[in-house]
Amino acid sequence: MIIGVPKEIKDNENRVAATPATVQALTSRGHTVLVQKGAGAGSGISDQSYESVDAKIVATARQVFKGAELIMKVKEPLPSEYPLLRLGQILFAYLHLAPDKRLTEALLARKIVGIAYETMETADGRLPLLEPMSEVAGRMAVHVAATYLSKPLGGRGVLMGGVPGVPSATVVILGGGIVGYNAARVAAGMGAWVYLLEKNPVRMRYLDEVLPENVTTLMSSQMSMESCLRRADVVIGAVLIHGAKAPRLVTRQMLKLMQPGAVIVDVAVDQGGCCETTRPTTHSDPIYLVDGIVHYCVANMPGAYARTSTFALTNVTTPYALQIADKGWHAAARENLEIARGLNVIHGQVTNQPVALAHRLRYVPWTKVAA
Repeated sequence: MIIGVPKEIKDNENRVAATPATVQALTSRGHTVLVQKGAGAGSGISDQSYESVDAKIVATARQVFKGAELIMKVKEPLPSEYPLLRLGQILFAYLHLAPDKRLTEALLARKIVGIAYETMETADGRLPLLEPMSEVAGRMAVHVAATYLSKPLGGRGVLMGGVPGVPSATVVILGGGIVGYNAARVAAGMGAWVYLLEKNPVRMRYLDEVLPENVTTLMSSQMSMESCLRRADVVIGAVLIHGAKAPRLVTRQMLKLMQPGAVIVDVAVDQGGCCETTRPTTHSDPIYLVDGIVHYCVANMPGAYARTSTFALTNVTTPYALQIADKGWHAAARENLEIARGLNVIHGQVTNQPVALAHRLRYVPWTKVAA
């Protein structure tokens, strides 16, 4: 199979979908890999590094898309890339279709096979291709919040860890999954007082056992959330419903409960955000204010720490890419349920139920779509 790795064009998206190790694994099995010139530069990977493992360096994204049967990307295609996709081409990337009808319609119109990293799920409910980026985003969210709490950047002027005689910051985390757990660890390590809201009692007991004593776990409810918002210096949105739009837990009315200059970091922005006032921002223009509350809603947070993120991501995507390249998408999905669950769109049909529900489109099980 011919695999293409284009350069990411989303604002300050410095990750790349394949490292030289990924390329070597593919070429050693007889596959051809086309890498766009400079695709790895943002992650500190040179074109020569790719060429040393038999990748073919091509000048433009058009050449990559035209020549490849399987496109490996990090982030979803942007509108300028839609025309480059073609009938039957496999796209393997983060797609986040549930909150993005325009992208969904474009992929349906191009009749590609879209395999989304974020909906690939193991039998025990893990999301193996989302986990490493959730770890990065969770840890990063606290550093971001600490930065924007500073008064010159619009925050309350509260130091995350406080100093002797002055209280530390109060951090409220909505959701106790991978993002929430990692955010709680870092915030607690910086000396903040942390409230972590979670709905699953079993998960809550686990978090209570493994997190430090300055993390308090609470059953998530409107009452507990409103109580926490009143004392919050930082709110981190870490809610995830597999493949679906994030629930809007924090309404605009609730912002009035918060102190002016408090910071919201909505990590759930990729799936639409868990705050009513969330809208996607970029690394170039990361924040905005609503009712005096600083909002940081960058939709590709791990792109800021591209080298760490690229290697963490490709560690987990490469084995699946090999299966898809070796067997084709249909046989790979038939043999591996995790890949099957990643199938979001196939030949103009929506094959992921939460995506279909989000956009009121017809859902067709992937097994009912001809290969």
